[in-house]
Amino acid sequence: MNYWIQHRLNNLDKAFNSRYCNALENTVDLVAKQFQTGNKLLICGNGGSAADAQHIAAEFIGRFQLHRRGLPAMALGTNPAVLTAWSNDYEFETIFARQVEAFGKPGDILWGISTSGKSANIIRAMEIAREIGLITIGMAGNDGGMLKDLADYPLFVSEYHTPYIQEIHLITYHRICEQVEAQLFAKTGLGAQIAV
Repeated sequence: MNYWIQHRLNNLDKAFNSRYCNALENTVDLVAKQFQTGNKLLICGNGGSAADAQHIAAEFIGRFQLHRRGLPAMALGTNPAVLTAWSNDYEFETIFARQVEAFGKPGDILWGISTSGKSANIIRAMEIAREIGLITIGMAGNDGGMLKDLADYPLFVSEYHTPYIQEIHLITYHRICEQVEAQLFAKTGLGAQIAV
């Protein structure tokens, strides 16, 4: 058990190097700025990454640690009627791209999550997001895989084991949620209080 824990901690230590931490903090600044200017955050992923997308949206809409107003974030994998209708009538590959087309506007953010970096529907969503004028965040293992050239704000790690990548992702987006909330509310005193 001690070896297992130490192995996981070593993986996290390796992932959160100075380059990655700088990228993470740049992403915090982006998300805070775009929320401040009235833009919204769209998030997509498959499987565990779909659950992560919902988790991120919930933290922004609800709260992370502060009682404050809700922030406009939407996970694109939560409407089964849309997902099944579109993938049945057209194709699964564009289930997220279609929603980006429907909901996205210039200045909004698309946050695509793919542990492998090669999920076709995430790639298509990132492509259409760029065409429309959204800012893209890519979060992936395998050094970004096929998301490398599609992410304006890359959060890529060299890890290739899915469970380890997911553990890195969890800590990453918790940090982003915490710091965005702090930037927007803790320093301004806009009625924000620590939730107990």
